[in-house]
Amino acid sequence: VMSVWKRVRQYSKDSVTSIIHGKAWHEETMATSSQARASGNGHYLVVFTLAETDYVCDYIVHGGDKADFLKKFQGAYSEGFDPDIHLRAIGVANQTTMLRGETEDVQRRLKNAMIQKYGQAELPGHFRFFDTICGATQDRQDALEKLLREPLDLLLVIGGYNSSNTSHLAEMGEARLPTFFIKNAAKMVSDRLIRHYDQHQHQEIETANWLPAGKATVGITAGASCPNNLIEDTIRRVFELRGISVQQLLAA
Repeated sequence: VMSVWKRVRQYSKDSVTSIIHGKAWHEETMATSSQARASGNGHYLVVFTLAETDYVCDYIVHGGDKADFLKKFQGAYSEGFDPDIHLRAIGVANQTTMLRGETEDVQRRLKNAMIQKYGQAELPGHFRFFDTICGATQDRQDALEKLLREPLDLLLVIGGYNSSNTSHLAEMGEARLPTFFIKNAAKMVSDRLIRHYDQHQHQEIETANWLPAGKATVGITAGASCPNNLIEDTIRRVFELRGISVQQLLAA
């Protein structure tokens, strides 16, 4: 995170607007946003989705309705931000727990918009970028991407419900197969009932008959800061629900 703040402060000194890929309401992004105003010359704009990024790109290239722009991104830009002025020179940064591939897509689209607007030769004066994805977070994402290529019946994601990097792992799983985002092993009440977090409803819900009968292949991943004992407890619990004890596992 400190490397992100250092770079964003440099953007500020150079009167470059920080385009931050993240959640405007996330505490890390809020802290990064404050660094973008450190020298008083910089501004910031937070984009969360690729659709929002495309909107910004279109505005850079073609212009648009300033009032509509400011309304759309209300709460996600610095005081005094003017898209007609402050999108002329931009530097991309990100919340360190965002998906690397998505941040790279944000960067690529903004870069192409700047090339379209100002030309390749003038790009250095209008666009900057650096990679700030947290190493541990990226390792988990890479490992899960590899795991999801295997024939799994379901995925368990372990971690705090307010953990951004864990929620991204759950999103990756949900796009492919039945995924259950749990805080700990106790959420697997039985092989018939599991309590898990629904990111769309922003609350814990219950799902019945979650564990398939017969042979099942279960994938398990966890957030970057999840303690190992919670992962071990989850593995142990899955086997217990199948009537297999730790002693039996160790003897196998």
